[in-house]
Amino acid sequence: MRVVMIGGSGHVGTYLVPRLVEAGYDVINVTRGKSRPYLPHAAWSQVQSVVIDRESAEADGSFGGQIAALQPDIVIDMVCFTPESARHITETLRGAVQHLLHCGTMWVHGYPTQHPVTEDMPRHPFPKYNLTVTDIDPYLLTDYGVQKAAAESYLLNEARRNQFPATVLHPGHIVGPGHPPVNPQGNDNIRVFETLARGGELLLPNIGMETVHHVHGDDVAQAFMLAIQNWSNSVGEAFHVVSPAALTLRGYAEAMAAWFGQKANLRFVSWDEFCRLVPEHDWSMTWDHIAHSPNGSIAKAQRLLGYQPRYTSLQAVQECVQWLIEQKKIRV
Repeated sequence: MRVVMIGGSGHVGTYLVPRLVEAGYDVINVTRGKSRPYLPHAAWSQVQSVVIDRESAEADGSFGGQIAALQPDIVIDMVCFTPESARHITETLRGAVQHLLHCGTMWVHGYPTQHPVTEDMPRHPFPKYNLTVTDIDPYLLTDYGVQKAAAESYLLNEARRNQFPATVLHPGHIVGPGHPPVNPQGNDNIRVFETLARGGELLLPNIGMETVHHVHGDDVAQAFMLAIQNWSNSVGEAFHVVSPAALTLRGYAEAMAAWFGQKANLRFVSWDEFCRLVPEHDWSMTWDHIAHSPNGSIAKAQRLLGYQPRYTSLQAVQECVQWLIEQKKIRV
């Protein structure tokens, strides 16, 4: 069977593409040609890469047709961010594929009413807080969760009403070697780990009880493979793909300090003071993460797919931090 993976050179694709090749699939990676897998693997020599700029191809209406021309049995879409993109590819592939797997996000939930949140709870996605920030991930400057929730809703409706074979998987904060993890302050500043390693003072907003929910990239890859292998259980369904348990910022900071052989030196400050004392890039990203404060249940994925993450949140982060140390990106 042929799998076309759209955006397969990123963090999840680094692990998922080799899994697919080793399972005997014929894999085509659709890429903009601007990134490479985070880690080397011999399986990539068996993968065909096709360069397509999705944004421009969607603008002229050709993207779905270009994907269909690759004659996929399965399409894995890692980089669909709007309902319009979901609609475009669905209409083009209707009747032409056996399975479309869409990478969603835990942010579709917005603010849940209880934790851990399950897939069937009411959704309250919210738009990006109006911040004047120019140097952070562009997806954080948009109504990312709102758009992803709308894309998911469209795909699941098509699956349940019109027999389009779509599955949605919602990762948390993807982590692993090659990419800075969301840190105990709730942003991507790797110097936070240096501070903890040296016993320095770390500022946390409020009382540090907001949560972040990591997942190792290989566990996300595992979930995609299981969704393919359990077609009848996965089509028309959405699944959380996270570690077994979320971390509070405070608990995360204390655990990482202990990993470095230190006692965490934490100072808790109000949100306004936090914004005055840390760089804008950092506090704006912290806002996004603590506002969403994800904490997801994996019971559904365990029950229907047999999902069993290999990594806890801390294990996944620690593997990544160890890689950062070995690469001399952080000094401890």
